[in-house]
Amino acid sequence: MFKYLSTLLLLAFAAPIFAQAPYDVVQVESNLMVPMRDGVRIATDIFRPAKNGELVAEKFPIVLQRTPYNKTGTRLVESARFFASHGYVVALQDHRGRFASEGVFTKYIGEGKDGYDAIEYLATLPYGDSQIGMWGTSYGAHSQANAAKLKPPHLRTIVLNMGGMSNGWDHKVRNHGAFENQQLTWAFRQLGAESTDPAVHEMLSIDSINNWLTVMPLRKGLNPLSIAPNFEDYILKMMTHSDYDDYWKHPDLNWVEHYDKTADIPMQLLSGWYDSYGGGTIHNYLELSKRLDSSVQLVMGPWTHSGNTRSFAGNVEFGPAAAIDDFHHEYHLRWFDRHLKGKEDGPANANVRAFVMGTGDGHKDQNGRLYHGGYWKEGADWPLPNTAMTPYYFHADGTLSTLRPTNDVAPTTYTFDPSDPVPTIGGSFSSTSPVFEPGAYDQREADDVFAAKKPYLPLKSRNDVLVFQTEPLAEDVEVVGPIEVRLFVSSSATDTDFTAKLIDVYPPSTDYPTGFEMNLTDGIVRARYRDRPDRQELMAPGEIYEIVVTPFPNANHFKKGHRIRIDISSSNFPRFDVNPNTGEPLGKHRRSITADNTIYHDANHPSHVILPILPVN
Repeated sequence: MFKYLSTLLLLAFAAPIFAQAPYDVVQVESNLMVPMRDGVRIATDIFRPAKNGELVAEKFPIVLQRTPYNKTGTRLVESARFFASHGYVVALQDHRGRFASEGVFTKYIGEGKDGYDAIEYLATLPYGDSQIGMWGTSYGAHSQANAAKLKPPHLRTIVLNMGGMSNGWDHKVRNHGAFENQQLTWAFRQLGAESTDPAVHEMLSIDSINNWLTVMPLRKGLNPLSIAPNFEDYILKMMTHSDYDDYWKHPDLNWVEHYDKTADIPMQLLSGWYDSYGGGTIHNYLELSKRLDSSVQLVMGPWTHSGNTRSFAGNVEFGPAAAIDDFHHEYHLRWFDRHLKGKEDGPANANVRAFVMGTGDGHKDQNGRLYHGGYWKEGADWPLPNTAMTPYYFHADGTLSTLRPTNDVAPTTYTFDPSDPVPTIGGSFSSTSPVFEPGAYDQREADDVFAAKKPYLPLKSRNDVLVFQTEPLAEDVEVVGPIEVRLFVSSSATDTDFTAKLIDVYPPSTDYPTGFEMNLTDGIVRARYRDRPDRQELMAPGEIYEIVVTPFPNANHFKKGHRIRIDISSSNFPRFDVNPNTGEPLGKHRRSITADNTIYHDANHPSHVILPILPVN
């Protein structure tokens, strides 16, 4: 179909991982320009199996990854070589407007149509067998999901690792009304990394990101992103378009509205408890497994974004079983061999595999991390069988228990000052700023925590953080599944935020004399969206409302002697933008005011968290 390049590159495999590969690899085509329906051409590199430097005449399945991060990246090319050496044609493709591809890049939008066109073009290649599989992490997962929503006839299977959001309004872009600042840091990093101009590097540096985070919202033409109008335009759109409407229902930002249109093909969906797509991945599994006849599998590990091969997240170690050492190569190969070549390499995995964090002894390991440990559980569905959804109630004395309040007690009020937000210390997001890191951490301020202040006390010491915790547990408690925090609240402001965080509280030990307060999952709700996402309704100051905060699901084994804790506040910055409390249009405010926010915990207003409890074996 096309002439081989004169600079044919033969690739040898000396590493042990490739020792048994049946084929050599030849990179046959670099920057094959694949036409899209609107005439824009997408740059694609093709890798084909060969023996002794000669192309194999046999037709092979094709596996495709589409990326905005440069198709010539080392890890991606290594994966392409590996799959080609095991009998696959591999296509690596730069997204529209990125690197060698034509067109203009707009984050997320357009990936579905381009993915469809790429798949159907590749299916016509004479050395492929017309079966297309896809794989990829993060944006590479979005690309697969968005194509699958359009049912390309030749797409046969996908492996979605930490991407393919269910709904960009409630996680990853916005989060129940709040804006996720990881979108802003991503834009800064991408532009900074790609520019060859030292002045641009400085303008978009980590220090610059951190400085601009303190003066939000951004204004058009008055911020560093204005050097790339396409980047600035999509960021400002995300920051200011706050109602859930057709913008958020676009298939490239949303799967919830399009599950019924999705290709019925085998899918594996993977994410981590500390990944920005954890909740959306589980939601996708639940809805797609109901609708598709094909196999849909869910794998949830104790990972940060793209951290499948690591056994730690943040400053906590989970043990060697937590890591999938062969994830980038053999793990995917087994899936593709099963679903593109019909090989039955042992029994298929269970529908759900979830890593339950916990049971470790809490010592400080050689890397300075707390050893939390953990183990895998499998099941036919989610939540796992025998899960009991159990309410734990907040009490005026700061206790958390299964006993419901029985009398009238005064509520608890705190002052939320937007100029002094609660700093983010770990969590489920995908930023890579040195002071904005996902994962599990002791909830104590430090000099490397953004917006932290000396003397670097625990977050529980702040007056704007309400702590509700159990007594030291008399026996182990296993929490695995969805989590819901139901709050009865009022505010002196017309709009404000409420946050909730689940924490495993370690008792004091030799390695940790003050204990270790390990964050597990957290969530937020912007009060103007307390009832529905598509319409804003400001609060009447002083009126009591019931609101629901839905942190991502989690899996943790709380050991005897530990405490289960819920922290309630009104900010988590810089993970989320800070609510100015003024009720102004989101992303466009000019003022900010303090808000007196109140949590009720009496018999008629029993604020509580609902935890998914499994029997401890």
